[in-house]
Amino acid sequence: MITRRELIDKWFEFFKSKKHVVIPSASVIPENDPTVLFTTAGMHPLVPYLLGQTHPKGKRICDVQKCIRTGDIDEVGDESHLTFFEMLGNWSLGDYFKNEMIPWSYEFLTDPKYLGLDKNKIAVTVFAGNDIAPRDELTANLWESQGISKDNIYFLKDNWWILGSGIGPCGADSEMFIDSGKPKCSPKCNPSCDCGKFLEIWNDVFMEFKVNADKSITKLTQKNVDTGMGLERTLCKLNGVKSVFDTEIFAPTIKYCENISGKSYDDENYKPSFRIIADHLRTATIIIGDENGISPSNVGQGYVLRRLIRRAIRHMKKLDIPAGHLGEIAKIYIEYFKLDYPELKDNENKIIEELNKEEEKFLKTLELGNKEFEKVINGIERKNQFMANQPNFQKETQISGKSAFRLYDTFGFPIELTEEMAKERGYGVDIAGFNEAFKQHQELARTTNAGVFKGGLADDSIWTTRLHTACHLLLAGLRHMFGTHIEQKGSNITSERLRFDFNFDRKLTDDEVKQLEDFVNSAIKKSIPVERVELPFAEAKRKGAYGVHKAEENELVSIYKIGDLDFQICGGPHAKNTSELINFKITKQEAVSAGVRRIKAVINYK
Repeated sequence: MITRRELIDKWFEFFKSKKHVVIPSASVIPENDPTVLFTTAGMHPLVPYLLGQTHPKGKRICDVQKCIRTGDIDEVGDESHLTFFEMLGNWSLGDYFKNEMIPWSYEFLTDPKYLGLDKNKIAVTVFAGNDIAPRDELTANLWESQGISKDNIYFLKDNWWILGSGIGPCGADSEMFIDSGKPKCSPKCNPSCDCGKFLEIWNDVFMEFKVNADKSITKLTQKNVDTGMGLERTLCKLNGVKSVFDTEIFAPTIKYCENISGKSYDDENYKPSFRIIADHLRTATIIIGDENGISPSNVGQGYVLRRLIRRAIRHMKKLDIPAGHLGEIAKIYIEYFKLDYPELKDNENKIIEELNKEEEKFLKTLELGNKEFEKVINGIERKNQFMANQPNFQKETQISGKSAFRLYDTFGFPIELTEEMAKERGYGVDIAGFNEAFKQHQELARTTNAGVFKGGLADDSIWTTRLHTACHLLLAGLRHMFGTHIEQKGSNITSERLRFDFNFDRKLTDDEVKQLEDFVNSAIKKSIPVERVELPFAEAKRKGAYGVHKAEENELVSIYKIGDLDFQICGGPHAKNTSELINFKITKQEAVSAGVRRIKAVINYK
């Protein structure tokens, strides 16, 4: 058996032997990519460096990155889906390329010192070519030269990687699989099949191109390598267990829930609930305890967090687990991850407090909402029974949008919870009707992790970059007016506007809004150069640099200086001069959660 810790140690040992520097995981709350609510891949925090900016740690780096994907939240409970996962990654930022990476991949997979896999059980896929790039014969030849049989090398058109937004760095990739030993499902069976014969373990992406905001394609200024190995799924495959939940990562939580509930994880009736609790509370612990951690709310990341916690609570009730155990489960994960993510231990009290508050709120909601939900279902069933003998009567099979919205608006039921409960009773929900009711009340919140906004810093557009600089000036203005205790609590930037969250316990007055606008516009009129410098972290702090950033004392960090107004640790990119912003206007302010305010603003405003 290989443990999580051993797999991470092997990864770092291997890539350090190839002259890579280990960097810490970035936050799961992305600061510079509004195309997603959470960091969904290891490369997201590195986009500026893949596009050519110099990384303080050099051209060869590796890490284990915290990632969150909630698009498949309803699938959690099966063998493999998770909302939080860890991604082992290594990068070449304009250094080595295919000739080095393919032999290294083979070495790490097959050397007994590392994973020690049988080369005859490894299958790989290679890019088959498209309008942008030709068939990748070089990568196929490199695999064959290492000892992979031609019969186990498959050319596929799908071996092309790009960000989910469809904009940014991209290129051909080569995926690696373990052959499970099952027979082929057909003569055409290959690693793209979902028949279970081939189990994906690693992906090497060779970035040579960039899709621009206007969808034009250009060559990158440098060639990059970006690889990713999902830790949980790899651990599952290496240890020969059927599910990611059967690894040592989840064992303590599942055992705790068995002891409290008196029910067995091996009982197929309860297994999905055990898994949902274990997954969702791990993710909630990571989100709240993150260095940019947030609290449950009704918008954005806070809404996703609230949904995860409440879904876990509901499945705890299914197992007859009494209230008051969320904090204890969080402690299990805090202890487990304390070496890699010390911020969880630092924020332990906050994590437990937020979980307990949300549980208290939701139990009240659940008690009232359940009664209303039963009234809705009983009403449908009575109508169906009464009208059953009427000619041309069609049985009602879904909860109306109006009823679903009332459950949401009056009783605090998330629409996803209504859908889940309805499905368990054999009914659907009129989502279109719900959305219409939602829009009419102007309460439509963003609830998914993909396609939330268009554009973003990942597309390297001029206006997004300028708005990022406006964010810095906005924060500088807030700190100038109210004190240096003011910190960024989140940001979201598109090419049209910025959205900025900060700690503040009241609404800004009209005079304060005007004063803040004047501060930023004064900086714009002064045409101040925006300068980027690199300093060791400890020295940067001594010189007054601020910003949410984890680093060792001697680690070089990127700092953007705007005259004597702002000196902030940031990965960029930015405008070259404040005059590029033209004019700044605050369009809206609102509350996000207790003690957190939000400002929306635009530039180039006349």
